[in-house]
Amino acid sequence: MGYILAIDQGTTSSRAIVFDAGLKIVSAAQEEFPQYYPASGWVEHDPSDLWATTAATCRAALEKANLRPSEVAGIGITNQRETTLVWDRATGKPIHNAIVWQDRRTADMCRALKEAGHERAVTEATGLLLDPYFSGTKLAWLLDNVEGARARAEAGELLFGTVDSWLIWNLTGGARHVTDATNAARTMLFDIHRGAWSDQMCAMLNIPKSMLPEVLDCAADFGMTRADLFGREIPILGVAGDQQAATVGQACFKPGMMKSTYGTGCFALLNTGDTPVTSTHRLLTTIAYQLDGKRSYALEGSIFVAGAVVQWLRDGLKIIREAAETQPLAATADEGQNIILVPAFTGLGAPYWNADCRGAIFGLTRNSGPAELARAALESVGYQTRDLLEAMQADWGASSGGDKATATLRVDGGMTASDWAMQFLSDIIGASVDRPEVLETTAMGAAWLAGQRAGLYPDMAGFAETWALDRRFEPDMDEDNRSAKYAAWKRAVAAAQAF
Repeated sequence: MGYILAIDQGTTSSRAIVFDAGLKIVSAAQEEFPQYYPASGWVEHDPSDLWATTAATCRAALEKANLRPSEVAGIGITNQRETTLVWDRATGKPIHNAIVWQDRRTADMCRALKEAGHERAVTEATGLLLDPYFSGTKLAWLLDNVEGARARAEAGELLFGTVDSWLIWNLTGGARHVTDATNAARTMLFDIHRGAWSDQMCAMLNIPKSMLPEVLDCAADFGMTRADLFGREIPILGVAGDQQAATVGQACFKPGMMKSTYGTGCFALLNTGDTPVTSTHRLLTTIAYQLDGKRSYALEGSIFVAGAVVQWLRDGLKIIREAAETQPLAATADEGQNIILVPAFTGLGAPYWNADCRGAIFGLTRNSGPAELARAALESVGYQTRDLLEAMQADWGASSGGDKATATLRVDGGMTASDWAMQFLSDIIGASVDRPEVLETTAMGAAWLAGQRAGLYPDMAGFAETWALDRRFEPDMDEDNRSAKYAAWKRAVAAAQAF
């Protein structure tokens, strides 16, 4: 039993990766699924797609690795966070499509709650802001807009879950309705200080507590898979939301360490240890991980559009056929054109939190073409990351007596494969950027949680020693140029918000 199966259920695809006893990747399988956009700013998934692609990729990865089920010591799960599902307790049938984390349909609800003076209470209990991003208002919308849903929920007939809960429910044949502390912390219903569901938040959003899953540590006994799925029962031993799993996978265990993950969105986390730091720059206070009942906290900045801007170049503008084309295209861009792309396709995340803002491009000339747009798209990710890091440094310095966070940013996710994008990131933040040998840090974090629980992998200190550097990017841009480019970005964001 020297292998761990890691499930990485993301926003646009589901993946399964088999890790061996040395935390090396043995095999992997991936499958994309459709996105649904019923209205402007609305994003949905078919729950059956999430489950079917997860089950299929798990089987495919095990088959590629030529493993018997008896050789798998456990399963770790990491997932897109905040995405909201409600299903029938008896049948397991969803009452509606999943409402995805990017969805902005509850912007008016959040605005009304904010105007009624509720945001301070939300932040004090949950560490979050009143924004459509989080699960709570999405769940309230489902109960208010799906016929009969509220009455059924109050009668105890319906269950709520984030994607991890939905997968575990299906993996265990409906035997377990559970989640972990990191996913619970993203719902706007969980008190991150007490480590329990909040009566106050449930009352504010009119959510019956009977719908909510049991909350466990990130490494715990989440249940056994149905024997018919993989040929035998396999224990589910680790769960963490994708950004927290990446924090674990990057071994950011010491206070002051930072990581940034570049997937569909971009998410930067700064470990603040056992102290939850309240942000004065509209960052989020969240649970980084919970082990043996002890919570470690983080400051988080969330960007809604990172890799998704490359998808837009491919699927929307059709100026590239695949993501890898952006790097050589950007490298040929006219240096004399300073085009700024603000990719607020579904609003702006931290530190702006403007749900109504939409995307904009500034500085276009008659000579602007695909190369300049590709460069602007990649640069937008660097600019947004600097927004987050400046806010984090200010909050962390204020809370830690002036201590600086680690002057190196550990990065992972699909976009980090682009040397051009990572060099620009280092240039614009004026700090080192470390790319690890294993870019699958999100899946690795989930695998380590499960494998450590199974007794297969080393403890936290031993795991941190295995982290290996692939390449360090050092800033190579003069300060005047860096400042001028960032000032142009700030003007563009202000103009986009004004529009």
